[in-house]
Amino acid sequence: MQQSAIPELAHTHTRPIHWLATATAVAGVVALSSLLQPDSATAAQTPSQGTRSAPVAAPPAPEDVDFPLECGPVQAVVEQKASGDLDGDGRPETVAVVHCDAGISTPPDGVYVLTQGEDASQVRIVATLVDPKDRFTVSDFAVRDGAVLATLLGYSSDDVPTCCPDTKENAKWQWKNGAFVRSSPADARSV
Repeated sequence: MQQSAIPELAHTHTRPIHWLATATAVAGVVALSSLLQPDSATAAQTPSQGTRSAPVAAPPAPEDVDFPLECGPVQAVVEQKASGDLDGDGRPETVAVVHCDAGISTPPDGVYVLTQGEDASQVRIVATLVDPKDRFTVSDFAVRDGAVLATLLGYSSDDVPTCCPDTKENAKWQWKNGAFVRSSPADARSV
């Protein structure tokens, strides 16, 4: 075996003092980093000075409402619901799509806006956006950016069976000047 031309260096062998120095340096870094931590992150925004944040009320529950539907021996069913602040008062409203629980055919839908009364247990209907008498079925329903959006499926005549709507129109309702105003996005309507 051939000997190395370079003599062995003393500092290449680990000794207990080396381990002690390394452990001391790591402990120092950990201690220093705990002192220099940033503030805790939170998901909620802190209110700016001079403003108060009110607690957000729960949206009204449609299960607590007696809807103005004449369903005979069957019950009214909440098919879809969505919530959002529609009138800009900081409290959420709930929009419910409701129809009679018919076993056959396609019962017409009613679309109602619900609000919470002064008493938390008091939920009331403040607007009817679609009346079941108009014979529409609601699809693609949503509440977005303070507006109610829906696709209304209807009938071109009384001769069209209720199983098979043959018209389709997009509708949008927004709160303006104290009432819900209906518009059709891009005035879309198809048959």
